[in-house]
Amino acid sequence: RRRLPETVGFGRSYKIRHSILQICPSTSSSTTLSTMTPVALVLGIFSFSAFAQAGNTPGLPFVINTWGGDFTAATDAAFNSLQKSKTSAIDAVEAGGLTCERNQCDGSVGFGGSPDENCETTLDAMIMDGDSMNTGAVAALRRVKDAISVARHVLEYTSHSLLAGDQATQFAIENGFKTTNLTTKASAKKCKEWKASKCQPNYRLNVSPNPEHFCGPYRPLAKNKQTQQKTQSSHDTLSLIAITKDGSLAAGTTTNGASHKIPGRVGDGPIVGSGSYADSSIGGCGATGDGDIMLRFLPCYQALDSLSRGLSPKEAAEDAVLRMVRKYSDLKSGIVVVDRYGNHGAAASGWDFTYSYRGGKMKKTKVVKVKPVQEV
Repeated sequence: RRRLPETVGFGRSYKIRHSILQICPSTSSSTTLSTMTPVALVLGIFSFSAFAQAGNTPGLPFVINTWGGDFTAATDAAFNSLQKSKTSAIDAVEAGGLTCERNQCDGSVGFGGSPDENCETTLDAMIMDGDSMNTGAVAALRRVKDAISVARHVLEYTSHSLLAGDQATQFAIENGFKTTNLTTKASAKKCKEWKASKCQPNYRLNVSPNPEHFCGPYRPLAKNKQTQQKTQSSHDTLSLIAITKDGSLAAGTTTNGASHKIPGRVGDGPIVGSGSYADSSIGGCGATGDGDIMLRFLPCYQALDSLSRGLSPKEAAEDAVLRMVRKYSDLKSGIVVVDRYGNHGAAASGWDFTYSYRGGKMKKTKVVKVKPVQEV
């Protein structure tokens, strides 16, 4: 069937049209919305609304995030916060993010994980309001534990979207956050062992001495003498979306980045449209994986654009992943997508991915396993 142009306020025009044809079988397949009677149009919109809410949603409020295991604590914290009448979607995302930051989920979120080449842990986080489209983010945040809360302060107390490095730390201090050493005995030991193993693996390219065999300091090579890029595997991230009972939506991401990263590195986590994205009129998305590659594609923005054009959450996630895999066949990635009703789906590449969700009257968080997509 020919897809009609998007109709303002309706979203998935094809499904509206299909519903109208089912209700009014005498309507010609060539009939457009503009020529239908008001009665038929109203019935069609009603049918579309019923269809949209009859998918795999458990109902609202709703929380979904990347990963199972330790990360389900974030799902529960966010969902439980939504049971309070005055809790916003932003509140829920912050609650979930803080839980993982303080629990050090999987060692890939919060303090004491993923030390850089200097053995320091730095944090990235972002938070986005799907009603206003306002965002706040911090990148390479040093010496402050509650990164997602600092990101929220950027959203609420500045007209900026992203602060980075020592200046982000200074902003946090000005807003009442306490500084502390983010290094733990475990992360210090991990870094010491990495250096004893000749700094393998690392993220250096086209430098001397050969980064595949030696630690730095490094200097650039001549352009005709280049080393090969290697794929790293330490890229777990918490990305979370929350929807309130009345349909307000927010998303957020928090991570300590890639282990042994070059100091100052910023991944996809704090980048709007890459780590996560939210639009209350459409839905939300959260991502995890090799952030250095994924931020080049803005997969969450892409997924929500696809969602707005009529793809299901699963189809939108698969499309976003395949766009990346066609260029980087070994990419490790995972994306969760949810529409504004709580219908959800996911896609992954390079690994078996899991995500967690809880909504409506669910008593426990459910974990879903996702197999990698096949390139087409």
